[in-house]
Amino acid sequence: MYLKKVDGPRQVTLPDGSILSRADLPAPDTKRWVASRKAVVVRAVHYGLLTLSDALDRYALSEEEFHFWRQAVEKHGDKALRVTTLQKYRQL
Repeated sequence: MYLKKVDGPRQVTLPDGSILSRADLPAPDTKRWVASRKAVVVRAVHYGLLTLSDALDRYALSEEEFHFWRQAVEKHGDKALRVTTLQKYRQL
């Protein structure tokens, strides 16, 4: 079995003991961003599985959009990434 060479770790262990691997990341051509996919990308960057620039390039995200996702998770948790909830928090 051959493993493709990648920069950085192949998996990271999260504080709750679960493992996040590159296989858990959304596909690079993802168009429909549900809250769970956004949360996985935010965790991957936060815990060092992906660099910020890799995530922005891979998913064609703007820095502003990603930072909004990160800020929403830090302040309100993963549920804040739901579209209807995002609208509520943006109004505040």
